[in-house]
Amino acid sequence: MMMIELSKAEFEVLDAVWVSYPVNATHIIERLSSDKQWHEKTIKTLLGRLVKKGALSFEKEGRQYLYSPCIERADYTLKESQNFIERFFSGRIAPLVSGFAKSEQLSQQDINELKKIIADWEKNQGE
Repeated sequence: MMMIELSKAEFEVLDAVWVSYPVNATHIIERLSSDKQWHEKTIKTLLGRLVKKGALSFEKEGRQYLYSPCIERADYTLKESQNFIERFFSGRIAPLVSGFAKSEQLSQQDINELKKIIADWEKNQGE
């Protein structure tokens, strides 16, 4: 998957599309209006940018456009995570987790989930 650079605002619009699609601009605006004070024109501009970048596609249905994502959320977040870890931690995950542990930002649930992930990974390596 190619890396598509998105601004925070573009990501938030794409995130609203990922909820369910295909979706028209009116529904996207409704999804975002609960916690954003963006003008309708701003959201439509962001939709246009996302189409231009290849993150969204659209089909014209009557007088409206129906938007769908061209990238899966899981694929995008994986690529962004890998990019972040590469840039800030030279591709190593341990310093990232260690930083959270040292600042006491890992909950017991986080720790349990990490232990399970590692245990599952180790089990699969032995097969």
